[in-house]
Amino acid sequence: MSSTLAASSHPTRPAVAWIGLGIMGSPMSENLIKAGYQVTGFTLEQDKLDRLAAAGGTAAPSIAEAVRDADVVITMVPASPQVEAISYGADGILENARPGALLIDMSSITPQTSVDLAKAAKDKGLRVLDAPVSGGEAGAIEAVLSIMVGGEQSDFDAAKPILEALGKTIVLCGPHGSGQTVKAANQLIVAVNIQACAEAVVFLEKSGVDLKAALDVLNGGLAGSTVLSRKKDNFLGRDFKPGFRIDLHHKDMGIVTDAARTVGAALPVGAVVAQLVASLRAQGDGGLDHSALLRAVERLSGAQV
Repeated sequence: MSSTLAASSHPTRPAVAWIGLGIMGSPMSENLIKAGYQVTGFTLEQDKLDRLAAAGGTAAPSIAEAVRDADVVITMVPASPQVEAISYGADGILENARPGALLIDMSSITPQTSVDLAKAAKDKGLRVLDAPVSGGEAGAIEAVLSIMVGGEQSDFDAAKPILEALGKTIVLCGPHGSGQTVKAANQLIVAVNIQACAEAVVFLEKSGVDLKAALDVLNGGLAGSTVLSRKKDNFLGRDFKPGFRIDLHHKDMGIVTDAARTVGAALPVGAVVAQLVASLRAQGDGGLDHSALLRAVERLSGAQV
């Protein structure tokens, strides 16, 4: 009732279709509902559709049904193959969205996939933005995500009110694919940062230092970071419940190392961390949070984990 009233009090607000209601997509779509948008969603898991309905959204039985009457279609799925699967084909977004609709892909995928999608969508009379995010599950829940966008200025301006309901730092980074390029750089920085924190944790513990006290004082100085603030409790409690899975960071490290090779940028430390992420995944930890890089350092340091 409240979401309907909120939406009716803003008659000019666009109708939104949301495809992909996972760890990030569910809280993000709910923030749009709280902001007064009418959201129709589709995902493969019935419990996620039930969650959307309970929050005031509308569950659709298919992608086609979800997008048919939407002014804006937002997608948040794991990787390039999933984006292609939901976008193309007779049952996909491009065939079923109405001309003039704006497609905002918030997944983290290869820049080239975003460029190709924008070209294909233009042929169907659809506009596209790539708008991947950083901030993890907590950032999604709190609506403080950093959103890096690629596409046309006019489309960015149209999408800005919606994006402002989802994030705090929202920047148009350039043409199609630019958002994904910046996101790849983000994932490089985050992975290297987590790895450095993990190495420091093992070093501190083996030295007999009070870990909580050490991390508190480190986070107050130049070594402090959003990564350390967000992941400190994961390290302290060895709590690796996924906010962002190793499997997904492995995918992202593949994107950044491949893209860097294409443009001729050397990533010496990034390449090492990419291998450490891959090794953690090979050891069966792919479903854990990326702060579980700590487990890899512990293994290298002689611990049985």
